[in-house]
Amino acid sequence: MRYEFESELWMWKSPDAPASWRFVTLPKDVSQAIRTLTPLRNGFGSLRVSATVGKTTWKTSLFPSKEQGAFLLPMKADVRKKEKLTDGDMVKVAVELDF
Repeated sequence: MRYEFESELWMWKSPDAPASWRFVTLPKDVSQAIRTLTPLRNGFGSLRVSATVGKTTWKTSLFPSKEQGAFLLPMKADVRKKEKLTDGDMVKVAVELDF
């Protein structure tokens, strides 16, 4: 199953460590559709997917966020660099579930 959407790139910073991560949040309707299709998930509730942004495709996982009520897609640094993305950019994303 393939889903396409547009979402803002944002940064999450650990309060206890210097590390930070970048994510896009899947729309709630897409997250709900994915939840319905995949009742059994891996550790942390993650789901394996193939993600595409621009000309870049990579294997990753979606992670559930209770705070946002949606899945989060981590955006690797090399993907952000290849696609010239910065925090706050609206990103067109396609995700395909890997069952």
